[in-house]
Amino acid sequence: MRNIKLLLSALAMAALAACSSGPPVPDWKMNAQSSVERFQAAYLNGNALVEQTEFRRARSQVAGTGKLELVARIELLRCAARVASLAFDDCAGFDALQADANDADRAYAAYLAGKAQASDIALLPQAQRAPAGAGADIAAASAVATIKDPLSQLVAAGVLLRSGRATPELLDTAVATASDQGWRRPLLAWLGVQRLRAEQAGDTQAAQRIARRMAIVEQPLAP
Repeated sequence: MRNIKLLLSALAMAALAACSSGPPVPDWKMNAQSSVERFQAAYLNGNALVEQTEFRRARSQVAGTGKLELVARIELLRCAARVASLAFDDCAGFDALQADANDADRAYAAYLAGKAQASDIALLPQAQRAPAGAGADIAAASAVATIKDPLSQLVAAGVLLRSGRATPELLDTAVATASDQGWRRPLLAWLGVQRLRAEQAGDTQAAQRIARRMAIVEQPLAP
């Protein structure tokens, strides 16, 4: 998930810094980074209770610094996981803090909403720039397929779908990635899109096969 984490480099390198001979890393940095990882994983795995708990913890840790731009960034990370899972609600938490966010975060928020402008592309996380700048839908789908980080790949795919640019190849990539990671929430969402398209194309056999996959994924976790 590293490519979509827009935390400051101090957060991203907290564990390494803790092992150095320099000043000790503040607890909030390590705690926030750990909670970000946990709330993203919980959301993708369909565990809403853990996701909410860890998100609140991450936000609280960062809020303790009084740095509004970091709180906005935590909200943005949450919205990115939702776009990867095709939950296209407004990013209300970030919107409330948008005035205190930096230009890169505002560009990323516009991108997640499917509203990025050409001038925003250079400000996006590295993994998102090629899909965002691709002119043809097929080229954009190919760019998504080359993204190594699974969550970043699903975010890029979600943005393309939200923008009405999803090809069958893009759907195949997103389904395969979510399946390989065992991420229930995005897998069900992307399979649902595939099933709808199969139904619209009159391919009953394919739609039924996808429905069987979805039924397996929807089975509750073993105790």
